[in-house]
Amino acid sequence: MGFAMNMKDNLARLQDFYLLSLKAPLGLFRRPFYGREIVEQMDYMGPGSLFIVLLVSLFIGMALSLQISAELAAMGLKMYTGKIVGMAIVREIGPVSVALVFAGRAGSGMASELGSMVLGHQVDILRVHGVNPVKKLVTPRVTAAVLMLPVLTVIGDGVSLLGGYYISVFASHQSGPFYWSQIRDVMSFKNLFSGLSKPFIFGYIIACVSCYTGLSARGGARGLRRSTTTAVVVSMILVIITDFLLTRVLMYVLGMRI
Repeated sequence: MGFAMNMKDNLARLQDFYLLSLKAPLGLFRRPFYGREIVEQMDYMGPGSLFIVLLVSLFIGMALSLQISAELAAMGLKMYTGKIVGMAIVREIGPVSVALVFAGRAGSGMASELGSMVLGHQVDILRVHGVNPVKKLVTPRVTAAVLMLPVLTVIGDGVSLLGGYYISVFASHQSGPFYWSQIRDVMSFKNLFSGLSKPFIFGYIIACVSCYTGLSARGGARGLRRSTTTAVVVSMILVIITDFLLTRVLMYVLGMRI
């Protein structure tokens, strides 16, 4: 009996999340339009997350270049460090690492903010005044996440490549122009499309999960803590799983065989 009730509750939550994920983007095309809220959320998620994205991306690029250079040097192939680093960052490591940082910083912020509004009955006040909470609160956050995460990913990729350049030239004593020539070779349509299409989906997933868990907060401070933690953990897990699925689909669509 208890198992059946838990299953029923889980299915109900899944249904609510599915409906929220559908209503959020549709609200962008219906009046009233909350342009100011979208700009405020873009400022919070974009410039607000920039420093930590730059810091993490820089050291990821440096660490990756350091490891790859050491391995390739043992085989006499150290000159290919730039190509391997560039492909790994552009196609996989860059989008995923920035998305995980985004989930930890912006996702937790969205969940805690909406959870505080629920516990403070501000969401109920919106309903009393005839305002749709999903359109007012969720749609701007989902829109901002979908727009800003790709921008942060591009910036993060560039900083990671600069970190790889620093290690390749000043630590591994490779040719700087040759490093960048390999990076240019990596910037093909297939690699760029594979790497830059993922952040749009990652941003949508992170925003929907964070907003849903925030609006589902119950039980005071402990419930707020639980909803914020759930938002970050679930977002990170879904980003990793979605990355694998997208990689497999994109490899098939772009004709990249293994």
